[in-house]
Amino acid sequence: MSTPRLELLQVADAVAREKSIDREEVLLAMELAIQKAARSRYGYEHDIRAHIDRRNGEITMARYREVVEEVENDATQLTEAEAQAIKPGLAVGEFIVDPLPPLDFGRIAAQTAKQVIVQRVREAERERQYNEYKDRTGEIINGLVKRVEYGNVTVDLGRAEAILRRDELLPREHFKNGDRVRAYIYDVRREQRGPQIFLSRTHTQFMAKLFGMEVPEIYDGIIEIRAVARDPGSRAKIAVISKDSSIDPVGACVGMRGSRVQAVVQELQGEKIDIIPWSDDHATFIVNALAPAEVTKVVLDDDQKRIEVVVPDEQLSLAIGRRGQNVRLASQLTGFDIDILTDEEESERRVKEMNQRSQLFIDALDVDEVIAQLLVTEGFSTVEEIAFVDNDELTDIQGFDEDIAGELRNRALVYLEREQEQLTERSKELGIAQDLLDNEALTLRQIVKLGENGVKTLDDLADLATDELREFLGEKEVTESAANAIIMAARAHWFADAQDGDESGTDGAEQSA
Repeated sequence: MSTPRLELLQVADAVAREKSIDREEVLLAMELAIQKAARSRYGYEHDIRAHIDRRNGEITMARYREVVEEVENDATQLTEAEAQAIKPGLAVGEFIVDPLPPLDFGRIAAQTAKQVIVQRVREAERERQYNEYKDRTGEIINGLVKRVEYGNVTVDLGRAEAILRRDELLPREHFKNGDRVRAYIYDVRREQRGPQIFLSRTHTQFMAKLFGMEVPEIYDGIIEIRAVARDPGSRAKIAVISKDSSIDPVGACVGMRGSRVQAVVQELQGEKIDIIPWSDDHATFIVNALAPAEVTKVVLDDDQKRIEVVVPDEQLSLAIGRRGQNVRLASQLTGFDIDILTDEEESERRVKEMNQRSQLFIDALDVDEVIAQLLVTEGFSTVEEIAFVDNDELTDIQGFDEDIAGELRNRALVYLEREQEQLTERSKELGIAQDLLDNEALTLRQIVKLGENGVKTLDDLADLATDELREFLGEKEVTESAANAIIMAARAHWFADAQDGDESGTDGAEQSA
């Protein structure tokens, strides 16, 4: 049976336009609502389906029963013999379709249908919003402030709402209903209550995107932003490089009389911005990043991602910045830990290190102070370096001949052998397990250090956190990545044991079967 209802199509069109969703989604919701109302009348156990003709709005309803070999539900299934008695030729898997008369909606049925339609339309609208914004992460968007609750700002984007949380706002920044706001989409999540679009005005990429809007050369890809560091609302540093040698990247970003950078500064509530030329040479880049401070010397350690910067005494406060802001931003921008020393501090430290190394050579090699200082001056810092260095490197030192070089190497080897014996004896006293002694990633000296800190087995080592291992061995002795690799290697046998256990459990199950 059918009922022509053109007004259904008109309602579907209106809802689809209003909610910006597909007309088909609305019609499917209506069909579902009619089905639910029909089941409430004929019984929920029945498989009742409704269909709305997409051209004239005609509604048809029917009960479906599937042909099966063995009936489990009398309301929705029947046997092949029963089906062929009704309609010959039907096979298993096909359906008997019984048309139903038009449904006269009562008040409760109509209310139920309305709830179903509203729910499905809301779900379709949420899905449309998620699909529209999920690929727009990383864009800057404009909207109107809809409401402010506990400092969190709800922003109307026109076809969706977004949230600008209090911690994503600039300090001392306040919005009220109706204000226009520009922000960066940093995340879009599908959640139970609908898609959640998260905005930020403190994100580093918000500033980078603003420069992309103000500087045509960045938009065109001629100038590239390589790194950004921000202290939101206070100060920021941005590193830029030009792919065209004839274009000055810093000057292009600043603009005529500072017009371009000022437009960004104004949007960021007066945040001061240092624009820095990028350099592939780490030392040069770090010196640039510490601007406006002047640097006299740098000592770079690429493995440890650390650099020591020496500045004149009068430049120290400028290099560090208020509350350490300048050096902190420079560190974030470059990815290096930066230690700042004055000329005087660096000189004192250099003298102290030279005295320590000289004393090491005096004690280990039984040489006088002059020879020890010559070795330090030539760059030797450990006894191992002297023991295993080529003779040529020692004979090149002024005043050293083959005999002196050979004697120094022999004394260094004797010292290392004696030290190895002492370390072996110490490891026995500490009761260090053989599985830890067999660890090739650590020297015996390092293993003894760990033993003195209570780490005496491979499992003890595997239980350590990265910062604990670095603390026990000395942060200058092992990098964070190396410490992490040592711990993961120590844990490898855990996973191997677990896998063996799984396999033996499987074998046991197969045997018992």
